[in-house]
Amino acid sequence: MSFNYPALATPARCTADFSLIPIGTQNASFSQQIADIQRLLMEASQQTGLKYQMNPTGTTIEGSWDQVVQVIGFAHTLIHQEGVPRIQTDIRISTRTDKVQPMEGNLVSVQRILSA
Repeated sequence: MSFNYPALATPARCTADFSLIPIGTQNASFSQQIADIQRLLMEASQQTGLKYQMNPTGTTIEGSWDQVVQVIGFAHTLIHQEGVPRIQTDIRISTRTDKVQPMEGNLVSVQRILSA
């Protein structure tokens, strides 16, 4: 299905924090699946230039809107294929039109303030 709204397009670039939450598994640990998602992101990064950084409660990714949304969908499919029957995902997406600021730039800005 294709949806076109006159004079609108998805943002060119975005940064997204996402965290997949497995539902219906017997094991409380999700470490193996997180490692599998990190391998997926590594491959996506090598193929498309997508940037990513794992953090204690999820992963931050940066790239084109389409790449970011697609790789989150691939993560869902990967984990479903591993037998997880249901996944809930928390996603926070940031876009900017006033300037280009890589995800590392956000950290540098705060660190500069803290060191002053």
